[in-house]
Amino acid sequence: MTGIAKPDNRPQNPNFSSGPCSKRPGWSLEALADAPLGRSHRAKVGKAKLKQAIELTRDILKVPADYRIGIVPASDTGAVEMALWSLLGERGVDMVAWESFGSGWVTDVVKQLKLKDVRKIEAPYGELPDLSTIDFDRDVVFTWNGTTSGVRVPNADFIPADRKGLTICDATSAAFAQEMDFSRLDVVTFSWQKVLGGEGAHGMLILSPRAVERLLTYVPAWPLPKIFRLTSGGKLIEGIFSGETINTPSMLCVEDYLDALNWAQSIGGLDALIARADANAQVLFDFAASTTWLGNLARVDETRSNTSVCLTIIDPDVAALDADAQAAFAKGVAGLLEKEGVAFDIGAYRDAPSGLRIWCGATVETADLKALTPWLAWAFETQKATLSRAAA
Repeated sequence: MTGIAKPDNRPQNPNFSSGPCSKRPGWSLEALADAPLGRSHRAKVGKAKLKQAIELTRDILKVPADYRIGIVPASDTGAVEMALWSLLGERGVDMVAWESFGSGWVTDVVKQLKLKDVRKIEAPYGELPDLSTIDFDRDVVFTWNGTTSGVRVPNADFIPADRKGLTICDATSAAFAQEMDFSRLDVVTFSWQKVLGGEGAHGMLILSPRAVERLLTYVPAWPLPKIFRLTSGGKLIEGIFSGETINTPSMLCVEDYLDALNWAQSIGGLDALIARADANAQVLFDFAASTTWLGNLARVDETRSNTSVCLTIIDPDVAALDADAQAAFAKGVAGLLEKEGVAFDIGAYRDAPSGLRIWCGATVETADLKALTPWLAWAFETQKATLSRAAA
C-alpha cells in the first residue's frame, strides 16, 4: 500500500492513444450500419461512398478546388512513400526532420532511393530546426506536426509562394486539428486513424497543380510498384482522385471515416475541430505548468502540438537517474494508469525521450483530460514512493 489516495473521478473514455486515436464522442458500431459490406468497391454504391469521402475531406479541410485528393493504401506511410518515390529526383531535396517519422523519410530518401543531392536539416526532439536555412528552389520534405516529439511548425509563413521546388508535407497528426495553408503545400498526406479517430490502413494523398505537373513531366529513374503509380501512358490516373482506388479498400473503414467526417461537419467543421484540440491541449499545458515534476518536451510555446502532447518527467530525483531508469519510471507511471483503466497507451514513443504522450485531438473530450490530470499526479506520487522505498 502506498497510502496515496486515488482520485474520485475517472475519465469516461480512457483512450488517449496517439494512433489509432480515440473515436468521436458517442461513436458505436451502429453508426456503420450503412456500410456496403460484401459489395465491390467498384460497384456504384462503393464508388459513391469513396467519392463522398473525398468530397467531405475537401470541404472540411478547405482544400482548393484545383487540388486532387486521393485515397491510397498503407495509411499515411503509404501516401508519403508514394509521393517520395513518384516525385523526387527531378532536383535536389532538403529533408527536414525533428522526430522519428521525419527521420524515417530521411532514411528512405538517402538509403532506399539513394538520391545524391540531399541536404539534411535536422533538430533534436523538442526543437524545430532553423527553417530559414531551407532552400525552396529544391524540393522540401517535412512533417507539419511531429507526432513523436509534440513539436509542430507554427504556420506556413516560412514557405515562399514563388518556390521552384515542391513542398511535400506529412500532415498526419495535423490535418483536421491545425490550420494549414494549402497554397504553400504541394503534397499533403495523412491517415484516417489520427485526428478523426478512423481505422488504420488507408491514407490520403492531396496534390497541388504543381505536383500534378511534376508527375506529368518527370519520370523517375527507378521502377515504381503498382501501388505507387499515379500516371499511365503519360497521363494522370484521374480515377484515383474520384474514388477508384488503386487497391481494395475496406468499405467498413470507409463508412467509419464518413461517420467521422459527418460528425466533424455537424459540430462546425475545421474551426470547431481546431478549437476542441486547442482546449484539450491547454488542459495539459496548464497542469504541467502547475507541477514541479512535469515538463513539455516541446521547448517553445508556439511550436507545441495541440494533438500529440509530449511530456517529460523533470522531477530532480527522477532526472538524476540514468536513461534506462528514467524510462522505466515513466513506463511505471503509464502502467499504473493503464492498470487502473483511466489512461491507455500514453507512454512516449519508443524512439523518443522517456515520458508521456497524451493525445488531445478533437475526438477527445476536454472533461476527460481534466479528469485525467489528478490521476497523473497520483501515478507519479505512487511511482515516486516505490522509487524511494527501493532506494532505502
